[in-house]
Amino acid sequence: MNETSRVYLDNAASTPVDPAVIEAMMPFMVDHFGNPSSLHGSGRKASVAISKARSQVAKLINANPNEIYFTSGGTESNNLALVGYAKMVKRHRPDCNKILISEIEHESILETVSFLEKDLKFNINFIRTTSDGFIDLNSFGNLLSPETCLVSVMLVNNEIGTIQPVQSMINIIKKRQYKTIFHSDGVQALGKIPIDVRQMKLDMLSISSHKINGPKGIGALYIRKGISVEPILYGGGQEMSMRSGTENVYSIVGFGKACEIWKNRLQEANLNIKKLQDYTINRIINEIPESKINGSLQNRVVNNVNFSFKGINGEDLLVKLDEFGIEVSTGSACSSNKKKKESHVLRSLGLPHDEIAGSIRLSLGYQNTKTEMDFAINVLKNVINEFRNLNWSESSQGSDIVTSVP
Repeated sequence: MNETSRVYLDNAASTPVDPAVIEAMMPFMVDHFGNPSSLHGSGRKASVAISKARSQVAKLINANPNEIYFTSGGTESNNLALVGYAKMVKRHRPDCNKILISEIEHESILETVSFLEKDLKFNINFIRTTSDGFIDLNSFGNLLSPETCLVSVMLVNNEIGTIQPVQSMINIIKKRQYKTIFHSDGVQALGKIPIDVRQMKLDMLSISSHKINGPKGIGALYIRKGISVEPILYGGGQEMSMRSGTENVYSIVGFGKACEIWKNRLQEANLNIKKLQDYTINRIINEIPESKINGSLQNRVVNNVNFSFKGINGEDLLVKLDEFGIEVSTGSACSSNKKKKESHVLRSLGLPHDEIAGSIRLSLGYQNTKTEMDFAINVLKNVINEFRNLNWSESSQGSDIVTSVP
């Protein structure tokens, strides 16, 4: 299968870089290579480009440019938000040592709070999730207290695409008049839903470039003016003394351009992706027996399709689809290099082991077409039938069910 005939359906893991983004980046890879901290012409040109990109990113989420701090990506943004704020709390508010997160957060949140619990002695509480993939607001209300210094809940879940009731949670905090700071991992939300940090009264928001057709290795953390966060990297004081290290200029330029494109593209592109999502879900439900959509169909981002197939191993299905040039995932790509373990997101929904093991995620992009989806769904049907027939044949002969690719 050659590169041009792939059907790429893993856009929640990463996206193809937009040609206009590449065009914007190229001058800063070839000609304008100066260090933005230098005072000469090349340095000033790089510095001006960073300022422009900062404004482009800020406009997409309705922030002020001086509230945008560039990082290496979503993981670093999450670490800076949680560790940086926790360090400040330990220094100035030691009586507030409680942090709330949801059960379905990204690994970069889960691992970070594990560090905060072990090394900085914070108490971590997990907010329950409903069976259709949303934060249980009653659980949140019961756990929230005056000792809660920080809440971190993602805007959109990376595996099942559910849009979390972040606004309702912030309203509860404001109504109680607690001094609790609210951070959200917005990596899967950027470019999928409108984000207005001022209207939402968000305190911190993590975002990433490569989820919106920008380059990898660059992201940002929005920190509302007035919120104190201590740096976790020390050095030359770049990024307004928040994140030291020479700026990744051409990637920052690319991120800015991607944000500019999606500010103009958001509504129209997502209407088209929504049509593909509806078409895909309806065909799978109607044409593949014993298939089950994971997560609610309401309040779900338009590009996410997550199914479980009875009697099927998701990893085997992924491998077989890849042989046909169809690229999907079985969950979060960010933990794929670890020993494979059961999805904590699907487990939180109360799914049994066989449904978790039999799940795959198709995540759509603006570049996908109905023709591609028809091809992918037809192959999916045939592969699942092949696996089920093989399993039935082996079972009827008294053997254990086979779930590996023949």
